[in-house]
Amino acid sequence: MTKTKITSNSRRRSGNVGLMIPMYVFTILFVALPILYLFLLSFLQRAQVWGVDFTFTLDNYKRILEPLYLDTFWQSLKLAFTATFFVALIGYPYGYFMAKMNAVWKRRMLLLIMIPFWTSALIRLFRSNGVLDKILMGLHLTDRPLKLLYTYPAVVVGMIYSLLPFMILAVYSSAEKLDASLVEASRDLGASAWKAFWTVSFRLTLPGLLSGVVLSF
Repeated sequence: MTKTKITSNSRRRSGNVGLMIPMYVFTILFVALPILYLFLLSFLQRAQVWGVDFTFTLDNYKRILEPLYLDTFWQSLKLAFTATFFVALIGYPYGYFMAKMNAVWKRRMLLLIMIPFWTSALIRLFRSNGVLDKILMGLHLTDRPLKLLYTYPAVVVGMIYSLLPFMILAVYSSAEKLDASLVEASRDLGASAWKAFWTVSFRLTLPGLLSGVVLSF
């Protein structure tokens, strides 16, 4: 009997390893190797016409402290913090309450999550003489088309628009596993609805929120 259990356990382990092999292969080919390739490129010089010149140099790292690149890093960090803040602000309640809905409404809410992947719709919204321009001119708030597509607010909206699904799904997967009896117990012990949420629900769904923050940032 013991030998049978050991054999079945070893088969399960080997089966699990076999299922993980494609993930490891994918990670090595499309994550690790590209990062290694970029790291090696950072020590090479740019060729005069095309490609790189295979000559070792540290000049690429010396130029990081130039004002142009420092400003680029700052703008990137500012965009990352701003977009992540609003993604968390919108995505957390969406994912949390979606986990509380019945199966029919869950499917409907999941369908809405797919909308941000329709990137062309966002471009049509912000382009010159697009949907937003027509609405503003129709309301007589503006008298001519605005140049919104390449502005900083448009970039922030675009980032929020495209990153929301990752936050929502991360929070949803965490909130769906939440044990409702723990919340009920805290209410029975005298906690208010807000205190029960903050001390129980939020803390138990915090890993999902942090996962969404990491993916968004």
